[in-house]
Amino acid sequence: MVIGYLRVSTGKQNLANQQDEIRRFAESRNFTVNSWVTEVVSGSKNERDRKLGALLKRMKPGDTLIVTEISRLSRTLTDIMAIMGKCLSREINLYTTKEGYSFDDSINSKVLCFAFGLVAEIERNLISMRTKEALALRKAEGVALGRRKGSYTKTNVLIENRQAVVDMLNADRSIADICRRFDVSRDTFAKFRKRYPSVQKAVDAKEERRIRAAGRGEAERTS
Repeated sequence: MVIGYLRVSTGKQNLANQQDEIRRFAESRNFTVNSWVTEVVSGSKNERDRKLGALLKRMKPGDTLIVTEISRLSRTLTDIMAIMGKCLSREINLYTTKEGYSFDDSINSKVLCFAFGLVAEIERNLISMRTKEALALRKAEGVALGRRKGSYTKTNVLIENRQAVVDMLNADRSIADICRRFDVSRDTFAKFRKRYPSVQKAVDAKEERRIRAAGRGEAERTS
């Protein structure tokens, strides 16, 4: 399966140029593009919240993903490295048409990935250094750092106990029980579960089990 991925940041930009370029690249490699995935979204948005995230989950070993530029995957190098890592671990071939990058099972690809990883690590270190320097400067200027006393949010309680919440849902404990257990409101829990797909998945699975059980009970009563 060969998939062409097209992304623009605004609806005013044209996807046709990207599509033509990917089609020409595919023909030069004797590839046939079987599917196109297009989206209008900022590259700074996490890939999990974009069509790209769902696409990578569907792709299988040996599949090929083609983009015009590496920046179509993300605007940050660290995110790009994470996406490349997923492709490599799942044996998905990744090609970029403009830069000519090839990420497959070749030695050159592994060397290139190492180079990207090194640059990404340097970028993370520089960001950390700038953050520490900025905090030190604010502290020297007498600015109080950190959260105000008592500002620890209820959501943080759920975040820190996320696995316990999932386990309770898997054990068919009610949301009311969970809210009482961690002393949070239903609104707080609703925002929390939307933020974490694993929790939302556990909630959906619990609801499906409840519906199936109710259906069996109804069938037994009418039989």
